[in-house]
Amino acid sequence: MEVHNVELQISAVRPDQYPEQGYPEIALVGRSNVGKSSLTNTLINRKSYARTSSQPGKTQTLNFYRVEDQLFFVDVPGYGYAKVSQKEREKWGKMIEKYITSRKELKGVISLVDARHEPTDDDITMYQYLRYYDIPVLVVATKSDKIARGKWNQHESKIKKALDFDGSSAFQMFSAQTKMGKEEVWKWIEDRMGE
Repeated sequence: MEVHNVELQISAVRPDQYPEQGYPEIALVGRSNVGKSSLTNTLINRKSYARTSSQPGKTQTLNFYRVEDQLFFVDVPGYGYAKVSQKEREKWGKMIEKYITSRKELKGVISLVDARHEPTDDDITMYQYLRYYDIPVLVVATKSDKIARGKWNQHESKIKKALDFDGSSAFQMFSAQTKMGKEEVWKWIEDRMGE
């Protein structure tokens, strides 16, 4: 998709704040600082539209980015950040669960993991949770440029094994630095939009 028009429509914490246009929605989930904002910026051809931060836990709302008046990217708060209080994590968890399990416009979830490391327990839990609810998932392994290309298959295999990856999901290595994987991610998104 050629992207020219993007707007942060709303940062929501409750269903009554969600957009009402009925556009397909693609949620981006992953632990704090895994690269959700960097992926979003790469997909929409912007350097810093979605705010990136070296401070984990920056996103605390569901951020609905309207793309070309055709779909929404929904940036979800990162999980697994220890400096956020347990109460705050529980609040985010309920907000995310309500969105994922009840939003009919949600057509798929891009679950980001760090390509350099095996998935965390939180990554595994999120992936299994999405599969349990039969939500289409694209696992995107970010920061792939930090790994020698000859080791990508090895890292992909470790990630898939840890997630107990199944054939109904898709997988893509990705780098915001080199834009590698951008077209494949867009293809997956466009396929979901047609469903």
